[in-house]
Formats: sequence, C-alpha cells, structure tokens
Amino acid sequence: MRYSEARPGRIFILRLEDGDIFHECVEQFAVEQKIKAAALIALGAADAGSRVVCGPAEDRSVPIVPMEMVLERVHEISGTGTLFPDAQGQPILHFHLAGGRSGSTFAGCGRRGVKVWHVMEVVLWELLDSEACRHWEAASGFELLKP
Repeated sequence: MRYSEARPGRIFILRLEDGDIFHECVEQFAVEQKIKAAALIALGAADAGSRVVCGPAEDRSVPIVPMEMVLERVHEISGTGTLFPDAQGQPILHFHLAGGRSGSTFAGCGRRGVKVWHVMEVVLWELLDSEACRHWEAASGFELLKP
C-alpha cells in the first residue's frame, strides 16, 4: 500500500444536463475552478449510447484488454470517483458506477463516455495539499495513481 495525506477544500454541487459527457464536464470544471485533486459522488441516469469499461477480457493477461459495454437504453446510476492530475498537470477523472434498469444491472468504469440522460447530480470535494498524480504504466496500459 502507498499513501499520502490531503486536507479538505471547497465543496461543489454540480448539475450536469441532458447530453453532457460526464468525465469531460467534470474535468473541464476542474480546469475552470483550478481544482488539482478531488473526490466525488454522482447520481442520476446514463443515456443510451453511454460507454462503460466492464472488466478485462482475460483476468490476468498482459497486455490488459478492456471489455466495453454500450448501454442500449437509459439506466439509473450511482457512482463515485477521484480526480488527480496526469504527468502534464491535466485533471483525469477515474469514475466507477453501477446502474440498473428493470431488473438488469451493470457496473464499470465510466472513462469511455457516460452520457447524461436529463440530469445527473454531483457532489465534488476538493482535496488540498495533495501531491498525488496519475502516471502512465506501459505494462498495464493504465494511468495509475501515485500518492
């Protein structure tokens, strides 16, 4: 385990609107508000056509080949995530969500493009005095958090 420490900063309440792409809006908001690091929760609905990474094709393969699911219909969702800068200082959101519709459920990473259906509510907690950032790891193909 690796860790670092941060302290709480500002708290923001966001309402994303119909057609917004979740990670793009949150990352743009972070740039505009000069937010370097944050944690967040979200709830609302993901529209048809939203893309979610739902696991690796093989459990322990190298390279890791992600599986992608495209939602065919609107799903209610709840999710949580973290936002930290990459090596160039750009905010990168890592966001996982679970969703459902009429007895069918899914879970995964929303990095590929979750599209808001009508409205999505977000509470974002800024983290101050954090040196944590994301660094590209070629072996996994991920931008991993370096606390």
